[in-house]
Amino acid sequence: MATIRDVSKEAGVSRATVTRVLQTPEKVTEKTKKKVQTAIDKLDYRPNMLSQTFRNKRSNTIVVMVPNIANPLFAKIISGIEAVAQEHGYNLLLGDTHNSRELEAHYIGLVETQLAAGVLQLSSHSTHPSILPKPNVKAVSIAGTASTEGIHFPTVRIDGALAAKTAVDYLISQGHQRIATITGPMGNSNTEQRLEGYKSSLNSANIAFDNELIFEGDFRLASGRSAADKILALGKQRPTALFCMNDEMAIGVIDGLSASGVSVPGDMSVTGFDDIEFASFMNPRLTTIAQPAKQLGQRGATLLIRMIEEQSPPELDIVLPFNFIIRNSVAKRELK
Repeated sequence: MATIRDVSKEAGVSRATVTRVLQTPEKVTEKTKKKVQTAIDKLDYRPNMLSQTFRNKRSNTIVVMVPNIANPLFAKIISGIEAVAQEHGYNLLLGDTHNSRELEAHYIGLVETQLAAGVLQLSSHSTHPSILPKPNVKAVSIAGTASTEGIHFPTVRIDGALAAKTAVDYLISQGHQRIATITGPMGNSNTEQRLEGYKSSLNSANIAFDNELIFEGDFRLASGRSAADKILALGKQRPTALFCMNDEMAIGVIDGLSASGVSVPGDMSVTGFDDIEFASFMNPRLTTIAQPAKQLGQRGATLLIRMIEEQSPPELDIVLPFNFIIRNSVAKRELK
């Protein structure tokens, strides 16, 4: 295996110059960088990242904690994170936590022991008692909710309450009065924020809130499918429209309704949240809130890197715009 000494000899420069090319290329002339890079390519040199971490007292690895790696929204966010990380010379370590506090503590521990430089958390703060923020751990939450009052935990997100209200307002504008919602887990801050928007929309339209129309899910397909059975069990009291707090549950409930002979949107209208890729290809094509997933990842990664490199005080709450995408899973209901 080639060493930095071999590269310096091949390029005809000092080892210190090779190190500058690798670590601070902006301080080296283009001619020198080209010579060193040619030598690196010829010798297939691979820097020892662990030794660099000890020398620099800072890792170039960023931990991305994901509660469910199978969720298509997170895949889009991670693609945005990766683009920014590569541009700035950082590597990603992807940790699928399954919402486990113990696994989260493990990945955060990598930052505390300087094996990683910072953490991007792709889950809500209050799924369980939060480990973050912690002293000396650079961390940013992406696609969650505003930080708890008094806790300085930088966040990049959309306004979940406003997004939910926008979706339910649309259902009401199409003549629906009995509107159910399939939520995420209760206690999850995304769930609570979207439920706030749902209630606000009903209140604005003078529609009484009905707790029997709240069906708890877990943001997964199967919980949407399960909710379909509970909704159908309401018989004549069943809703005419559903606001689902993510697209996966919307897809699951549509599958369950269709299997029981209930037409969407003919018999029941459905909206989702996230605009995952499959939403525009299913039948019916799903009306949904589109989160700017890639941009969320890019802004979150940029913010964390600025914190790691201490370029400026961190912004505590970055709110990006969302879009409401109208497709054909909602039908107008004539008032009787």
